[in-house]
Amino acid sequence: MEKVVIIGTGCAGLTAAIYTARANLTPLVLTGTLPGGLLTTTSIVENFPGFPEGVDGTELMLRMQQQAEKFGARIRFGTVEAVDLSRQPYTLTVDGEPVQTQTIIIASGASPRHLGLESEHRLEKKGVTYCATCDGALPVFRNQPLVVVGGGDSAAEEALYLTRFGSVVYLVHRRDQLRASKIMAERVLAHPKIKPVWDSVVTEILDVQQDKVTGVRLKNLKTGTESELACAGVFIAIGHVPNTALFRGVMDMDEAGYIRPRQGTATNVPGVFVAGDCADRVYRQAVTAAGMGCAAAIDAERYLAAQNA
Repeated sequence: MEKVVIIGTGCAGLTAAIYTARANLTPLVLTGTLPGGLLTTTSIVENFPGFPEGVDGTELMLRMQQQAEKFGARIRFGTVEAVDLSRQPYTLTVDGEPVQTQTIIIASGASPRHLGLESEHRLEKKGVTYCATCDGALPVFRNQPLVVVGGGDSAAEEALYLTRFGSVVYLVHRRDQLRASKIMAERVLAHPKIKPVWDSVVTEILDVQQDKVTGVRLKNLKTGTESELACAGVFIAIGHVPNTALFRGVMDMDEAGYIRPRQGTATNVPGVFVAGDCADRVYRQAVTAAGMGCAAAIDAERYLAAQNA
């Protein structure tokens, strides 16, 4: 039986792993479907303390993993398929196998939000993508017009990254100004390859019949005018949905599915703690996720100490 199982290997999960490992709790850390979390889909991270020149997102996560493993954390490539929190020890089903544990730290993060279009679903991986740094350099996108949907920091970063490959990058946003931080917005608006398309939404992605992206159909929210814009790729960056469906009905959540901690990082289930983007709908930064991972680890360690006292 495990003392601590950590679900997720993003900043929150790996920081929790470092702290629980240093406390000699030999945590089992489950990667989920995206080892390293969303930061592995980011090119250069400029706002994580200690890296004045910036650091590659994947490199940062690999360093965190190595640090956790150095102190005794065990990384397991696996996905939690079911949980039984009705009695202790708790049971997780990981790729068909049961894992029993005294405590759990949920650091399952969040996944990209979809537009919800049938054409989006059918053309996913055929020109529709949610990660510019993962797919932007593919030959199909090189020297072609590209579309980024969104107006926050993620969309701004996607657009800037894609200027390395696309002939032009259209940034489609439903408002008339970006929601991104000032520095990111200034970079985007100053770039000659990025052309904002204000007050507009994508109503369809073309062309399902050709089984590839050839363009998008747009609707201007102020005038109602519809138009088409030719492109070879659509990069969707409109926010994220917390990966908490597994815990619905058991964990106390808000209406959007973010887990609500009660005291510190403790949830409504004793011995279960939460950290990172699956619980944070306000800040959602790498450094705040790491801080929450630290707090969850300390809370779990104190819980175990109290149980064994």
